[in-house]
Amino acid sequence: MYSLSQSSFLKNSLSGVSRGLTKSTSKKVSAPSVAVSAVSSNDRSGDRNLSVLENTLKEMRENAPSPSSSVVMKESELTVGGGVEDVYGEDSATEDQYITPWTVTVASGYPLLRDPHYNKGLAFTEKERDAHFLSGLLPPVVISQHTQVKKMMHNIRQYHVPLQRYMAMMDLQERNERLFYKLLIDNVEELLPVVYTPTVGEACQKYGSIFRQPQGLFISLKEKGRILEVLKNWPEKKIQVIVVTDGERILGLGDLGCQGMGIPVGKLSLYSALGGIRPSACLPVTIDVGTNNEELLKDEFYIGLRQRRATGQEYAELLDEFMSAVKQNYGEKVLIQFEDFANHNAFDLLAKYGTTHLVFNDDIQGTASVVLSGLMAALKLVGGTLAEHTFLFLGAGEAGTGIAELIALEMSKQTNVPLEETRKKIWLVDSKGLIVRSRMDSLQHFKKPWAHERQPVRNLLDAVKAIKPTVLIGSSGAGRTFTKEVVEAMSSVNEKPIILALSNPTSQSECTAEEAYKWSDGRAIFASGSPFDPVEYKGKVFSSGQANNAYIFPGFGLGLIISGAIRVHDDMLLAASEALAEQVTEENLENGLIYPPFANIRKISAQIAAKVAAKAYELGLATRLPQPEDLVSYAESCMYSPNYHSYR
Repeated sequence: MYSLSQSSFLKNSLSGVSRGLTKSTSKKVSAPSVAVSAVSSNDRSGDRNLSVLENTLKEMRENAPSPSSSVVMKESELTVGGGVEDVYGEDSATEDQYITPWTVTVASGYPLLRDPHYNKGLAFTEKERDAHFLSGLLPPVVISQHTQVKKMMHNIRQYHVPLQRYMAMMDLQERNERLFYKLLIDNVEELLPVVYTPTVGEACQKYGSIFRQPQGLFISLKEKGRILEVLKNWPEKKIQVIVVTDGERILGLGDLGCQGMGIPVGKLSLYSALGGIRPSACLPVTIDVGTNNEELLKDEFYIGLRQRRATGQEYAELLDEFMSAVKQNYGEKVLIQFEDFANHNAFDLLAKYGTTHLVFNDDIQGTASVVLSGLMAALKLVGGTLAEHTFLFLGAGEAGTGIAELIALEMSKQTNVPLEETRKKIWLVDSKGLIVRSRMDSLQHFKKPWAHERQPVRNLLDAVKAIKPTVLIGSSGAGRTFTKEVVEAMSSVNEKPIILALSNPTSQSECTAEEAYKWSDGRAIFASGSPFDPVEYKGKVFSSGQANNAYIFPGFGLGLIISGAIRVHDDMLLAASEALAEQVTEENLENGLIYPPFANIRKISAQIAAKVAAKAYELGLATRLPQPEDLVSYAESCMYSPNYHSYR
């Protein structure tokens, strides 16, 4: 790839440039796309450069020694197809011959309309169209960004299949970045399920079939030994947040391998829309070490390595090289968010790199923080403190144990009781039944702290009857496991049972909102991982909350960035939970909501960012000094705005 600056481009007798260069449409391989922006959005000397360029082109036309040495041709020398002479031999080359992809990126003309970072579509003003050689390339009408948003929402609502809406949004993101984020921010409650859960799950399952254009960085075993070099291929150099997955445990859908890229792309879209992190500062990464999904390995459209998953030393060496390369290329303050790694890797990676890198696991820590926040809000409805309640989990993976640990930590802080004691208020059920001490020898290391003294119990219903919990939390990834009998058992021992069905996507939810309300006779305080419509029962409308990680991680990441934090501390997660719980109003609680509406998410993210940043300063982990006096205002001032800029 050859890249020339405008100054060197003008100095070095460039043959083959014409402001009026016409691209041939009749040839299989097009002529080189070479153009120069005379009026750059960052160049105040546009008029002078334009004059220099015009004089240079005039001189080149007059003094060109022969047609074969220049792409700038007289009208009589143009080819029949409307193009110019093929000086690089591209049009005459066969498919098995090598050619050089000569290009120069420009900020004007046709390439500007194909640059998602700067394209405004029909919102370019007449002045901008004249200055950037867009006249004739667009219809004459000029419309506002507001009208564009209105039109796009109208178009998206015409699709009745969620995956079609997802694809329409991804197409928009690749075409007009600012319009994409403006659309998402202004219609967040309607579009959040489209760009993320539950629709993103189906998108990942079918990613190979719908794949059009790469949206992130794919690092496979083939790149082992040169990952730093691969990172440098990414066009943006100032990265603040990386979301990385290896695709082994995508939502509740299992091993989707390389097609898990939909998750980092979706998460980072929310970082920008909800948390205000600049899109150019976000890097989605998929580590492809193969897949054990036989269907994908046989799928002709699968986009990843066609081999079984690498494990052990080979896997560890690749991840270690990646983590080292990220730190070397982007510095110590880049946030690396692990996403949808399998349990056996997720805990190990967090423990291994938590002391050397700024790392965060949303499945373990983000989920825990958002659930703890919901419980804090729910206590306003049921009364008592966390320590006065008993918790039962279905699911003892990274989400379940992560939530349990943060609840125990908060109880310990509130009561000054050792963590080992507060854990005894929390019970977990896995696929083999209640986790008890008699099973200790066969338990994975992250389950052992939750093995308490009690007789074995084989299933969830018997566990509810034996433990008599006040809070039931599902993080199993197994749908319809909160049966009618389980919900009725919870309701028989609690006036207001707290039931959280957290598994994603919707098909994997432990129960629906309608089931929770009807089986509890309208007494349940319910929230879920995926969104559910309001439910009418006995003349009353129940609106359930969504325990969506999107409440926490965008603001959490913003707080780390604005403080220049170098490590993540558990107290930051507790601060984020408290900040979110404070945003739940009395009106929300009266309607059965233990989470605030997503419509206010950017203000909520700013509040969370301020609390997280304040904790970073308090713990001595912040590097951006001095500390701003008003962290909320500072957080809001740092947030990315998707409104269009005016171009010179």
